[in-house]
Amino acid sequence: MKSIVAFGEIMGRVAMPGYRRFSQSLPGTIEFDFAGAEANAIRSLADLGLPTSFVTALPANELGDACVASLRSHGIDTRSIVRTAGGRLGLYFLEKGAAQRAGTVVYDREGSSVATTPAEAYGWPEILANASWLHLTGITPALSQTAATANLAAARAAHALGIPVSCDMNFRSKLWRWEPGTAPRDLANRQMRELLPFATHFIGGREDAAEMMGIRPRTPPSAGDAPDLAATLDVAHQLHETFPNLRQVAITLRQTITASHHLWGGFLYDTASRQAFHAPSAPDGAFAPYPITHIVDRVGTGDAFSAGLIFCLNTPGMESPETALRFATAASCLAHSVEGDANRATRAEIEALMSGAGTFRVRR
Repeated sequence: MKSIVAFGEIMGRVAMPGYRRFSQSLPGTIEFDFAGAEANAIRSLADLGLPTSFVTALPANELGDACVASLRSHGIDTRSIVRTAGGRLGLYFLEKGAAQRAGTVVYDREGSSVATTPAEAYGWPEILANASWLHLTGITPALSQTAATANLAAARAAHALGIPVSCDMNFRSKLWRWEPGTAPRDLANRQMRELLPFATHFIGGREDAAEMMGIRPRTPPSAGDAPDLAATLDVAHQLHETFPNLRQVAITLRQTITASHHLWGGFLYDTASRQAFHAPSAPDGAFAPYPITHIVDRVGTGDAFSAGLIFCLNTPGMESPETALRFATAASCLAHSVEGDANRATRAEIEALMSGAGTFRVRR
């Protein structure tokens, strides 16, 4: 069976214990794991049972060795990882939010191996020779011109081979600083408009389309950040009009009540059938988002959505747009209950939630 391939930076996640602030935790005990948007998605896909391969660049030292071992422990093929004499392992520091206090992320990624490894070091035709799918994001090209060129080279190679390419936009305002004199939004817009003609599946939030692509609803949406299905459909139509190669546009629908309480749902527009779907739904078919009232860790939940979607689109019997969206939305909902970036919900748990048969009792 062919593999799902993802390309991007994997970093060290340095999290403050519990809900402690940086000033409470440093110096002191911290929690360390390996994480990154593309790696989070590929790890979820591997745990769900699909053959996977991860492509990145890591320093040829003990930290890089530990990262590769962590990926391999999930059954992920790491043979295409480039080991570099220069560069370093990127890091991000996390202070989780709670109640009315928002979470905070501090990046330390400049000069990382991915940011400094040229596109030609990866050998994309060989890497993709046995691939059924390529997953990219808008985070890795935000690191450097070199990383952006490598990301684009991967998309072009997959397109030339007829391999579907998903791109999770993931706008990060603290990144996209590698071109002095150009605002992050303008740089992201230019780079992603160069990439998206090679993508078949757009994934992101409505705010990603606005911030990175300048695409906003032509009719003002409802007040606040409450999901507005008509406005979301308008954004999807505009994306397809701009990038006619897109087969599907998937948009996460998040409404933030507090840092600990969100309403969560998903939207998918299938361009071939011109049908739009939303999830979850009430018995009458109306949009009824999941109420997540006690968020454990929201970082990586969008990656769980991407993984759920890709899993279904590559699994016989689950590839219908409606099923794929329902599964992806349920998977990402459960990810809010899991400590760490990568989703650890099982297929059985996801399917139970998407079918409405889930139970909150302890399983004994």
